[in-house]
This record gives sequence, C-alpha cells and structure tokens, in this order.
Amino acid sequence: MAMTRRDFLQASLATLAACASPKAGGPGGSSRADGPSRILILGGTGFLGPALVEAARARGDVVTLFNRGKTNPGRFTDLEQLLGDRDGKLEALAGRKWDVVIDTSGYVPRIVRMSAELLAPSVERYLFVSSISAYDEAIPPGSDEGAKIAQLSDPSTEDVRANYGALKAACERAAEAAMPGRVLVVRPGLIVGPGDPTDRFTYWPVRLAEGGEVLAPGTGDDPIQVVDVRDLGNWMVDMAGRRATGIVNAVGPASRTSMRAMLEACQPGAGPAAPLTWVPWPFLEKEKVEPWGDMPVWIPAGGAESGMSQVSIARAVAAGLRFRPLGETARDTLSWWNGLPPERRAKPRAGLSREREKQVLAAWKVSG
Repeated sequence: MAMTRRDFLQASLATLAACASPKAGGPGGSSRADGPSRILILGGTGFLGPALVEAARARGDVVTLFNRGKTNPGRFTDLEQLLGDRDGKLEALAGRKWDVVIDTSGYVPRIVRMSAELLAPSVERYLFVSSISAYDEAIPPGSDEGAKIAQLSDPSTEDVRANYGALKAACERAAEAAMPGRVLVVRPGLIVGPGDPTDRFTYWPVRLAEGGEVLAPGTGDDPIQVVDVRDLGNWMVDMAGRRATGIVNAVGPASRTSMRAMLEACQPGAGPAAPLTWVPWPFLEKEKVEPWGDMPVWIPAGGAESGMSQVSIARAVAAGLRFRPLGETARDTLSWWNGLPPERRAKPRAGLSREREKQVLAAWKVSG
C-alpha cells in the first residue's frame, strides 16, 4: 500500500504539536499512596493532557503543567503552569518535587532523557506515554508487551515524522535508563473522542450523520482497536496513584470488535441509518484508497500490519482499564465536532472527500 498505517500516524503528528530496555513485566510498584498525589504533566493542554487533568481533579490530585504556553494557552488558568521548553529550557522544574510526572509530549530520546534525569531525584515515578507504534509493524495478531520493538536504522536521527515508532521505543529506554525501575510505559493505540485534532475516528460519526450511501471498507469483519481519551486519562491517573511501573498496552475495546460493529455503534447518535456499501480491500487497493488514511481506523485483516489492530490488552484490563460504549464515544465526538467553527469543519484532516467517495462507489458498482 502507498501509505501505511504508520505513515499516516507520523504525518498526523503535524496536527499535534546503549540504554537498558524497560522491563516488559506487568504493572508493579507500591500500593496506592494515601491522599492526593502531586502530579506534574509535561504538556497538558492538547488532547490527552486535558483528559488527564480532569481525571486528576476528580481524584483530588494537585496538578502542575509544564509546557511552552503555545497550545490552548488560556486553558486551565486555575492550575500552576510552569513555562519552558523540553529542549533545554527546564529551569522551571529545578528544585521542585512531585510524586509522579506524566510525560505526554516525549518524541525524541535526547529530550526525554534530559527531563527524566533532571526529575529523577524529585519524583517517585515517571509515566511515559508511548505508542503501539513502538512495535515492529509486522507483529502477529494477539501480540503482547513482549513483542518485537521497532529499531532505528540511524540511532542519531531525530526525524519524528520518518521514525515515530522507533523513536518512541528509544524514548522508553531513555526514561528507564534515567529512572531504573520507576517508569511506567503506557502504549496507547488510536486515541479517540471529543477534542481529537486528527479527525481519524471523527470521520465516521460525521460521515454517517451526513447520510446518503457510505463507502465502508473491507468485509465488515476486520478488527479495529480504539480507546476513548477519557477512559485512558482516568486509568492513567489511577495508575499514577498506584505508583505502577512496567509496560502496558492501552487500547480497546475490551473484546474483539469489528469495523462493522464500530460503524453500527456510531450510527444511533448520527441520526437516521445511512446505507453502508462494503467494498473489499483488493478493489480499494486498485482504486488507491488507503487503509487508515482514506479509511480511518481500518486495517485489512491478514495484511502486513494487521497485528497492529489486534494487540493484546489483557494486562491493561487486569490493571483496571475500563471502556465506555463506542456509541457514547461517537455521540460525544459528533457533538464536539458540531460545535467547532465552520471553517474547521470544512477541512477534515482524515478520510475521503465526498467527491472521491462517490467516484469509488460508482466504480465499484460498474465493476460488479
């Protein structure tokens, strides 16, 4: 395929603003600390960050944000916000103490190493937000946290667009080297829900709400995995409170879910049922309709990257990760989308244009 799932993930970063490997064991660490935790979030005002802030507030934790003050600068004005830059301007963190740091903005190992080494004497735990893209693309379906990791062909590169997953894996090692045995690595899959700047999941409830014949990819049975940002945020804050360590895949739903089931879950909140026309992958490939980019969330079963939509989440579920119904996520995402300015809604960042969709559907009907 011309654009792989990883290619599209790396491209979408534009919308988001010899180390020892971490142990691949399940969540460990001490039992939950008594009373509120003092949490430092590196980032905090983008997509995942606000979900973490709201979850921490609900627990009664005390939250400090460290960022450049450029993304949503008016958000969380009631919280302590320290200004600086991950790449060398860390003075605001010096001499301070927190129970846990949650790193939502680490993409380059050199930069992660700087913050982790500086904070090592000052925090109990370092929670690093990685990605299932840290795995080799060809992992088999059902792979757990011990699966093969992506490797950098050039260890000196800091090109995040070209090496997103391998750099995330190197960042994991950098954090663990700075704070041995005190790091929790969370590897989310596709994070979705209200506020998502990538429009990857959003494409589907929006498209269904528009009505008319909808191009649906594959057979409908291809497995998908997503996690609502609010569920992920609640669980991560809970794990921070437990002072957990180890490596955990964090995606959902709890049981195997197909593309068909996901679209059916999206439909009720979108209005009258839109007719779905399922078009098989060989035809879409011929028409240069790409999985993940043109058809968000979807990866054809049996393809080279199909394992990336079927990773094991047994460890996360055992550690308490819970999932709201996909229909609720879709409904809330659509509501959020409808509240955006018209100029933003006019330029979705994922999925086929309506004109292109009609062209492919017409070609499919002629071929049949």
